[in-house]
Amino acid sequence: MAFLAGNTSTFLAAARKRPELASVSTTFLPTVPQQFVVVDRDKVLKQGVDIKDVYRTIQAFMGGSFISYFNRFGRQWQVYVEAEGAYRDRAENVGQFYVRNREGGMVPLSALTRFESRPGPEFTLRHNLYRSAQIIGSAGPGYSSAQAMAALEEVFGETMPPEMGYDYLGISFQEKRAQQGISPSVIFGFSLLVVFLVLAALYESWSLPFAVLLSTPVAIFGAFLALWLRRAVLGFFLPPYMVQIENDVYSQIGLVMLIGLTAKNAILIVEFAKDAYERGQPLTEAALAAARLRLRPILMTSFAFVLGCVPLWTASGAGAVARQIMGTTVIGGMLAATLIAVFIIPVLFVVVERMAQRGTPGHVSPATSPQPAHGEG
Repeated sequence: MAFLAGNTSTFLAAARKRPELASVSTTFLPTVPQQFVVVDRDKVLKQGVDIKDVYRTIQAFMGGSFISYFNRFGRQWQVYVEAEGAYRDRAENVGQFYVRNREGGMVPLSALTRFESRPGPEFTLRHNLYRSAQIIGSAGPGYSSAQAMAALEEVFGETMPPEMGYDYLGISFQEKRAQQGISPSVIFGFSLLVVFLVLAALYESWSLPFAVLLSTPVAIFGAFLALWLRRAVLGFFLPPYMVQIENDVYSQIGLVMLIGLTAKNAILIVEFAKDAYERGQPLTEAALAAARLRLRPILMTSFAFVLGCVPLWTASGAGAVARQIMGTTVIGGMLAATLIAVFIIPVLFVVVERMAQRGTPGHVSPATSPQPAHGEG
C-alpha cells in the first residue's frame, strides 16, 4: 500500500506540470482516518466466549447482519439486524453490547475488544488482481484528449518504476481501442471506391465515374475552409479554451456524407450530358446544355439541404459542439460543391470523355459517325 501511495503521489506531481492536462486527480486516498477493532484473544479464552460470537456480535450491532427474507404486501423484504444509529455511531458504545459465554453469563464487548485509530484507504481498486489507483484527468485548453493521454503516458514512462503498469477505463479505453482500429484515410478511400463502383455499373463505363468523383476535392476544401473560418471568428471573440471547432470524428462523418452529396450533384449533370452526347450532340455543347438544364434543380436541392442543416450550425445545449462541427462541415462542403463544383463538372466531363476516346482505338464519336446511305427509288 505504501509503495502504491508513494508512486501515485509522484505521478500526480509530475502530471500536473504538463500543459496538456488541465486537472489530474485520483480517487485513491491512502490516509483516511479509520477505527480498527482489535479482539483480545487471550481475554476471549479466559472469559469462555466463542470468538465467532464476538465477531458476529460486532458485525450485527456496529455494522449490520442479514437475517432472511419475508413476503408482505405482495413484495419481498429483507431483514437486517443492527443497533440504532445513536448507539453505534461512537466506538465507546461497544460496551453496551454483550456476548454470552459458555456458562450463560453476559460479557460486555468492551472487555474483549479495543479500538485503534489507523490511517488507511477508503476503498481499494483492483485491476487484473493487482492493487491499483484510479487517475482522472482532463485535457488543457487547446489540447485534445489524445494529446492528454499521450502526455500521461510520457509522464508514466519518466517517473514510474518497472514494477508499475497502467491501463485505461471507460471512454478513454474506447478511444484507445479506436486509435488502434481502421484509420480515417481507409474509410474515405473505401467510401470513394464504393461510389466509384456504383457509378461504373450505372454508366457502364470506367471513365465517367472520374468526372463525377473529381469534384469531391472541391467540397472537401469548402468543408475545411468553413471549419477554419468559424474557428478563426470564434477565436477572435472568445477565449481559446471555449473554441472547440476542430477536425475530429464528427467532421470526418460530415466528409463521408459529402462524398455522396457531391456525387449526387455531379450525376445530375453527367447523366444528361452523356445522354445528349450519345444522341449525336457535340461533346462540349452536350456538357453545356446539361449544365444549363440541371442548374436549377441542383440549386434547389442543395440549398434546401443547406437550410435543413442550419439547426446543426446553431445547435446549443448538451452535445452542441458535436452538432456544430458536423453542421459546419456539411454546410461548407455543400456550398462549395454547389457554387464552385457545378461549373467544374461540365469541364471534367469533357476532359475525361476526350481522354477516354483517345485511349480507345478506332473510336468514332457519335457526332461524327458516318450515316448509312439511302438509295433512291
